[in-house]
Amino acid sequence: MAGTEPTTWVLVDGENIDATLGGSILGRRPHPEERPRWDRVLAYLAGRWNQQARGLFFLNASTNLPMPFIQALLALGYQPVPLSGDADEKVVDIAIQRTLQALRERAGDVVLVSHDGDFVEDVGALLDGRRIGVMGFAEFRNAAFGELPGVEFFDLEYDVDAFDAQLPRVRIIPIDEFDPDRFLR
Repeated sequence: MAGTEPTTWVLVDGENIDATLGGSILGRRPHPEERPRWDRVLAYLAGRWNQQARGLFFLNASTNLPMPFIQALLALGYQPVPLSGDADEKVVDIAIQRTLQALRERAGDVVLVSHDGDFVEDVGALLDGRRIGVMGFAEFRNAAFGELPGVEFFDLEYDVDAFDAQLPRVRIIPIDEFDPDRFLR
């Protein structure tokens, strides 16, 4: 695509991240300071890969359209993708899979913000020389992503610093990253 600015497409599986944060990490509904600062995700990736980052935020709007959240996403530079379908349809997964498949025919790098193994095959199909990333919480990422050669992994809290509060996570710490001050608070 001559004449276009290089782009990183950021596909956010809002349901998956919210469920992991609330259900697996906090065990309750997150407080405002415990929610990701989605603008930091785009800024981090734009700086990391030195090109514009365009965010698509997929959410299930089958029962309602959360207008305040939609307006906030728009203000942060995301394109909200509100979806609806039957109760037994995983509309967010279907839409992300279709988007990953459509990106095969388009230029640009891709970062998937999800832990869901349903996307492994489609992410793998994008490994054609472009940069591909998977972002989320490392300990909840589907292990099959690790089998894809060349995929870069980003942790929402530790790499992106997307939270205003430290989350109660337990992880294996590489000794080069160990900071005793984190434990002496």
